[in-house]
Amino acid sequence: MLLARLIFESFSFAFNALKANRLRTFLSLLGITIGIFAIISVFTVIDSLERYIRESLNALGSNMVYIQKWPWTPPEGETEYPWWRYLNRPVPQLEDVDEILRRGSSFQSAAFFYGFNRTAQYASNQLDNATVLATTYDLLDVWNLELSDGRYFTESEMLSGAPLTLIGAVIAEKLFPGQNPVGEFIKIQGFRFQVIGIYKKTGQDMFGTSMDNYIHISVIKSFYMLDVRNRDMNQRICVKAKPNVDQARFIAELEGVMRSIRRLKPLEENNFAMNEVSLISNQFDQFFIVFNMAGWIIGGFSIIVGGFGIANIMFVSVKERTKIIGIQKSLGAKKYFILLQFIFEAVVLSIIGGIVGLILIFIGTQIVSYATEFTIILTAGNIVTGLMISSVIGFIAGLMPARAAAKLNPVEAMNAV
Repeated sequence: MLLARLIFESFSFAFNALKANRLRTFLSLLGITIGIFAIISVFTVIDSLERYIRESLNALGSNMVYIQKWPWTPPEGETEYPWWRYLNRPVPQLEDVDEILRRGSSFQSAAFFYGFNRTAQYASNQLDNATVLATTYDLLDVWNLELSDGRYFTESEMLSGAPLTLIGAVIAEKLFPGQNPVGEFIKIQGFRFQVIGIYKKTGQDMFGTSMDNYIHISVIKSFYMLDVRNRDMNQRICVKAKPNVDQARFIAELEGVMRSIRRLKPLEENNFAMNEVSLISNQFDQFFIVFNMAGWIIGGFSIIVGGFGIANIMFVSVKERTKIIGIQKSLGAKKYFILLQFIFEAVVLSIIGGIVGLILIFIGTQIVSYATEFTIILTAGNIVTGLMISSVIGFIAGLMPARAAAKLNPVEAMNAV
């Protein structure tokens, strides 16, 4: 009971002091608000970016490998990307898919695909530079695609190059506003394609696995539209492992199969890249460690400045209330009561500043999320972190002024000018 009463009275003194000195309170709030805004906004952006990248990596799948001409990262142990070593590599071929599945025992499915830009047209609606994704049948399995309407290709339709297409949700919105596209025909490069399905809207990712902005056609049909053999169109083969297959065995077998297909001698270097999600994931782990450290350093300086502002204002507050402190002591107020009174005032002031900073961050996240496709979320963890930092800074900033107030001699304090 005594402790609760002490806390209540200390808060009352602090609140009345803050209310009576609005300008001073505002200046103190401004410093801590800027500090909390700086540090938590950095953490919020980093967390949102990390979540976006993790979701994109999860969409790629941990049990998949992308066979390409170009590796995603520099060779292990190197910091420079030696692009000249990869320039003359052959591109993956459609025939490689059948060979991979025939020769390997740990592969569940494989898909060959590449993209190119063309103008798509329906009636009077035209979409310039639309991305046409040409693939083999198994893309449905390797990317775990979901449809919101219609159906997927049959295997025979893919193999025969039937003039059919599935389109992404964004493509459907632009070419068929307020209309169901299934069953309608679109024209690409003079070819007519019937829309048989629409992909479920998932939002963009950084690795291109979202189908929102793709017009999906058979790779066989695409050969009538452009000559891709021996041309670098960023052709890729995505190979998915069977469930419960050891990752190391899967990688080793796939590498051996590809070397066999390319007829490489034992001492020859691979002329293909095997891009694993784990490799790029490890790169991003290091990236986020550095970014978080930078966030603490940048925000730390800002919060320290805010703490000095509160400490300075609290010293002024102690000087202004010296007579009141003397009266309180003469009436029997203990040192710890005076100490807690000023510490609570500093903590309350700091928390209020922190809350204002968090509100500004929340408003900023809403504006950015509304104006762009990148979603920024102020998480509960960052809110708690902001309030905890505010409390600690308030406690530290108010401790020395509070101790100075608690040590005042009551007689000297009451006679202070």
